[in-house]
Amino acid sequence: MNSTDSTDSSSSTDSTHGPHGTDSPFHRAAAAPRDEAPQFVLPLVVRIERNAPPSRTDALETAARAVVLMLSDERSSGDGEWAARVRDWQDGRIRKVVRRARGAEWRKASELPGITATGGGAEVRVFPPVPLDGWPRELSKLQVSGTELDDAEQPAGDVGPDRALIWLNPELHMSTGKEMAQVGHGAQLLWWDMDETERAAWRDAGFPLAVRTVAPGRWAELAASGLPTVRDAGFTEVAPGSVTVVADHPVRY
Repeated sequence: MNSTDSTDSSSSTDSTHGPHGTDSPFHRAAAAPRDEAPQFVLPLVVRIERNAPPSRTDALETAARAVVLMLSDERSSGDGEWAARVRDWQDGRIRKVVRRARGAEWRKASELPGITATGGGAEVRVFPPVPLDGWPRELSKLQVSGTELDDAEQPAGDVGPDRALIWLNPELHMSTGKEMAQVGHGAQLLWWDMDETERAAWRDAGFPLAVRTVAPGRWAELAASGLPTVRDAGFTEVAPGSVTVVADHPVRY
């Protein structure tokens, strides 16, 4: 099985909760100064072995966690070895590409610099941003078609305290790979929305989070709540401007 790019190299989203104010880091509604910057993409690879695929929710939560692991890593800030690429990526349209690998493909991908996030059974490796046309050979050869995963049973409704909640829009149908990119965007917006104390607490706890699909009757209220909101650019699967994800801070009891 080859890997999948569910985002067609650009699962772009829009929020005013980014580090650049209202100049959206995601949604390409119109030309913006960030379009003139060199464009980078954050690669993520999910491990999907033929006989032991991860569950859908486990893969989604692990992908979201992988993104904040990259953002919070000391190599991604200051004078860190990845910092310049992370800054360049955030200065342009923030893109994430999700692909899949198994066997030798996964082993080769794992040898490249990056971070592997693990869930209950899922593994997702995130790599430092690369130019749109400058992918490492081990990643560029991976196939870019849709990934679909399933949950054997309905995820628990009660996620417990101290977990961030990333809500998916119940009115949209997206492939699992597309959803992984979207929840990664949501986790990134949430990280930007936190102050340093909140970030430290979340990081020290291991970035606990849960991904759930909100009940249809609650979606409109949630999307208008003022929480970090992901708005898709519409390159693949959904219409431009579709709100795909709303992210909420960890609940403290």
